[in-house]
Amino acid sequence: MHDMRAIRAEPEALDAALARRGLPGASAMLLRLDGERRSVLTALQERQARRNALAREVGQARRAGADSAALEAESAALRTDMEQLEAEAARLDSELRYALERLPNRLDADVPDGADERANQMLKQVGARPEFAFTPRQHFELGEALGQMEFERAAKLAGSRFVVLRGALARLERALGQFMLDLHTREHGYEEASVPSLVNSATAYGTGQLPKFESDLFQTTDGRWLIPTAEVPLTNLVAGEILDERVLPIRLTALTDCFRSEAGAAGRDTRGMLRQHQFRKVEMVSITTPEQSAAEHERMTQCAERVLAELGLPFRRVVLCAGDTGFSAARTYDLEVWLPGQGGGQGAWREISSCSTCGDFQARRMNARYRAAEDKSVRFPHTLNGSGVAVGRALIAVMENHQREDGSIAVPEVLWPYLGGTQTISAA
Repeated sequence: MHDMRAIRAEPEALDAALARRGLPGASAMLLRLDGERRSVLTALQERQARRNALAREVGQARRAGADSAALEAESAALRTDMEQLEAEAARLDSELRYALERLPNRLDADVPDGADERANQMLKQVGARPEFAFTPRQHFELGEALGQMEFERAAKLAGSRFVVLRGALARLERALGQFMLDLHTREHGYEEASVPSLVNSATAYGTGQLPKFESDLFQTTDGRWLIPTAEVPLTNLVAGEILDERVLPIRLTALTDCFRSEAGAAGRDTRGMLRQHQFRKVEMVSITTPEQSAAEHERMTQCAERVLAELGLPFRRVVLCAGDTGFSAARTYDLEVWLPGQGGGQGAWREISSCSTCGDFQARRMNARYRAAEDKSVRFPHTLNGSGVAVGRALIAVMENHQREDGSIAVPEVLWPYLGGTQTISAA
């Protein structure tokens, strides 16, 4: 959510920020609504002051035995006028809020310009891409050959964009999630949380999923929403609260199922596990002061990178350009993992983690605040979120990067303890 006071002070700054995202200016419309609302509120205050004065005059007239009918009639007329003004103020307030809540976050100054993903900038690449003496296969080819990845049976149960994993691949998926949780809690200082998979509309609104992305969410018949990411419940844990600065930064992590309708992804990645309606992800969330925000973003991204490095996966870090940065984010780093089986064995980089700093955008929507230690003033914290990482895509990457010619999968050493010492996955 944007601060209307800042828009009044520098309307051109908002329009410039929207232009970077390829959106039209909105300051003129917002200032008009805000001006009308403030005028109505001023008129309302003036009439209330007059009614207060009339009440005193009526009292004085009655005590003096004078006729107060005219004064009482004026007061009644003012009450009717005030009711109309209150309704108009409520209408304008609702219209202004409707306009504000649909505007994306302002981008950090160092976010590169550009209209779409083609303008994203690679910052670094880590790890050598594997070389094979054979044409590498895609994960679904490997999984189906192993007899442990079933899409047709999943479709029988739930429709397209679902999968059933069985046997060693199911254990490998579970191992990946547990490994990530252990790494983030034991070495990276995150507190593990178990959170609801269903949230109310206020919670979905707080992190920016509503109203902008309603079509991307699944809603239950009682009005709750299935979470698209654990960012939603984790970040909202501080909604409506005033925190003590001394507890910041708060760092939380959770492994949850995530649910997405993929409404805008028709025809994309229709085979395999890359784009599913239901998938598992380990999420990291930080609540911090504005002064710590930039360092926390770098720290969080390094935590996600550590997961990929430990799994022996080649990856690269990309900073998203203005046109590709998400609605609530001020700056986003994507981690892309190398998938050698993509494109008939030609390979491709695919996103496996997004780490974003949102500034105070989500905190304003949630009304989450903290009391500064220095002067006891109440301020908005900054929120950050990042995949640490997507478990299903990590499974895909492990399978494709560590595949062998016979179709078996070499298990990364860090996962051996989670699989009872199993070092290779092969057909039963």
